[in-house]
Amino acid sequence: MLEQGIHLISTDEMTGIQALERLFPNKRIKPKQVEKIEFEYERHGTLSLIANWDVARGKVVSPSIGPTRTEQDFSEHIQRTIKIDEKAEWIFIVDKLNTHKSESLVKLVAESCGITIDLGRKGKEGILQSMDSRADFLSDESHRIRFVYIPKHTSWLNQIECWF
Repeated sequence: MLEQGIHLISTDEMTGIQALERLFPNKRIKPKQVEKIEFEYERHGTLSLIANWDVARGKVVSPSIGPTRTEQDFSEHIQRTIKIDEKAEWIFIVDKLNTHKSESLVKLVAESCGITIDLGRKGKEGILQSMDSRADFLSDESHRIRFVYIPKHTSWLNQIECWF
C-alpha cells in the first residue's frame, strides 16, 4: 500500500484508562518468593486514547489522548491524522461505533476530498440523514479518504484472515 501512496490505518479507542498511583511501595523480593505488589492506590482520573495503527509500517501514528471520546474528538483526531500527508489516500479500518459515522466526519471528508454536493440535513435528508447514509458516503471507494467498517469489537486482522 505504501508504494501506491495509500495509508492503511486501523483506528480504535480505549476509554476509561485509569491513572493510578500506588499508596505503598512494593515489598522486596525474598529468595524463592515473588515480588509482592501493594493493592491500594490513589486514582487520578481517567483518560481516553484514540490510536491509529499504520498497517504497512507497523507502528502507531498520531495518537490522541483526552478526557472524552466524542464525535468531535474523533473527527479532530482524523483531521490531525490526514494532515500528516494531505494529498494521499487514507483508508481507516474502524468498528461501527456511532462516532465513526458522524455528521462532522462526513463534512471533514467532503471538504478534504473537494466534494461540494449538498450533504443534506442530519436526521432529515440526503447523505447526513442517517448513520447508514453517512456510512455509505464515508465508505465510498471513489473518495481519497474512506472508512471500512468491521463488526464492533472484532480485530481487523480476524477479518483479513477470513478473506483469504
